[in-house]
Amino acid sequence: MDAVLATSVLLCMVAGSFVEPRHQDSVSWALRTPDTLSLVLMALGAAALVFRRRAPMTVLALTGAVSVVESVTGDPRAPVAMSAVVALYTVASTTDRPTTWRVGLLTMTVLTGAAMSAGSLPWYAQENLAIFAWTGIGATAGDAVRSRRAFVQAIRERAERAERTREEEARRRVAEERLRIARDLHDVVAHHIALVNVQAGVAAHVMDKRPDQAKEALAHVREASRSALNELRATVGLLRQSGDPEAPTEPAPGLDRLDELTGTFRSAGLHIEVARADQGGTTLPAAVDLAAYRIIQEALTNVQKHAGPRAKAEVSVVRVGPNIEITVLDDGSGENENRHSGGGHGLLGMRERVSALRGTLTTGPRYGGGFRVHAILPVKNRTPTGEDPA
Repeated sequence: MDAVLATSVLLCMVAGSFVEPRHQDSVSWALRTPDTLSLVLMALGAAALVFRRRAPMTVLALTGAVSVVESVTGDPRAPVAMSAVVALYTVASTTDRPTTWRVGLLTMTVLTGAAMSAGSLPWYAQENLAIFAWTGIGATAGDAVRSRRAFVQAIRERAERAERTREEEARRRVAEERLRIARDLHDVVAHHIALVNVQAGVAAHVMDKRPDQAKEALAHVREASRSALNELRATVGLLRQSGDPEAPTEPAPGLDRLDELTGTFRSAGLHIEVARADQGGTTLPAAVDLAAYRIIQEALTNVQKHAGPRAKAEVSVVRVGPNIEITVLDDGSGENENRHSGGGHGLLGMRERVSALRGTLTTGPRYGGGFRVHAILPVKNRTPTGEDPA
């Protein structure tokens, strides 16, 4: 393309060198023959334009030198300066604006000054003024093109950055949703499977000697498994597509079902004492209510699994100012110490739920044996409106 441009500029310069005004006050034109030096200078200026993208400053210097030589020694009407105008346009379109101003003013001054001071025509001749005008046009056009390219590039980068931000936000939301579903599945499965395991063990132990108690234990197994299936069905319903059957509309569990929750553990043989001082069950935000329920559920499940068969648990729900405090204690000293190490998914899920609500969670062994779970949840949810941090 640069070679094609150089050839076109050469043809224009040669064609322009064959015409001259017949009279100063006449607009008619007559043919004339350019001298050999002018043709050589035009060829050199055009040939330099082939390399204008690789070395724009060098090409501008070369074409400017050729134009000065033509103005001083040759026919001032030979349009050799056209090559310098194209080179100046290239410099302006590939550099910044301050450089364009400096180089443009220098080129205009040198070419116009050489033509006015050393040329054969009077300093006020229109050919000299034309050099000044055309070099200014070349610099201005190149700067405009550079600005347009920068504007388009900025728009493109902004669009690409917005697209990356949307993709990152989508991935973040997907990861948060997967984590939330994983927490819910863990809470549901761990709780009910622990109850099923205990009741199945009781049924197997008393099957021969006390069949009535075995039947009662099996009934509890059936009830726990049914509850697990219902909660799993509700959780999986969140993953359905828009065209799938409607998901269950049962509300998420909360502290209003605390008695039902502790009843399932009591039926499994766990002794539980519940103390509530939350102002008669004040209505809580859905996220806080669900988090409180899940924390108690997971803590009692850990007591059932780790604290030993004779452990006793205490559950307290207290409203303290703008917060609600959940405490679950046990006096067991089970053989399995996994919950003390904090490496299980249950304690991790608790911490994630509490952190999502900007609350605090403290877990650890009690002095003299047992374990303590203490959570402080702000009643006024500070997460963004409409988001479910669970």
